[in-house]
Amino acid sequence: MPEVERKPKITASRKLLLKSLMLAKAKECWEQEHEEREAEKARYLTERIPTLQTRGLSLSALQDLCRDLHAKVEVVDEERYDIEAKCLHNTREIKDLKLKVLDLRGKFKRPPLRRVRVSADAMLRALLGSKHKVSMDLRANLKSVKKEDTEKERPVEVGDWRKNVEAMSGMEGRKKMFDAAKSPTSQ
Repeated sequence: MPEVERKPKITASRKLLLKSLMLAKAKECWEQEHEEREAEKARYLTERIPTLQTRGLSLSALQDLCRDLHAKVEVVDEERYDIEAKCLHNTREIKDLKLKVLDLRGKFKRPPLRRVRVSADAMLRALLGSKHKVSMDLRANLKSVKKEDTEKERPVEVGDWRKNVEAMSGMEGRKKMFDAAKSPTSQ
């Protein structure tokens, strides 16, 4: 029995209309919240800061008023600095804790790797595309090494290492090292 294609219960135009209505309502709520915040700020400032009466004050009274205002500004600046330092400390701590949570959760999983056998020709074809026409045998240029040769080259000398260091120190030791490095290639 073939599956019957289900039609959406709501049309696209109706969806668009609802979406635009929701956006309009959200914008209206946001503007109202912004206005309430501004009104609260103005109310708080009028409550906390009395209006200044500077008319009819003498010079010394104005100077005293300025000193008082400067002292209050210093106190507020100190509090602001302390709060700012606490906020910076808290944000650093939150960042560190988020990193710890990510580490503990183990979000960064290593994917299981598969062994893929690809020839050099296929690799070059994949990298260069249709430009690649020359076949390459990468193993042809490799140097062949026999196991017996490597074992013979290693001299087994067990001795006092201090004598070796003393013999190699100074210019004589450097000459010996230079001669030793030079001699195997000349054979």
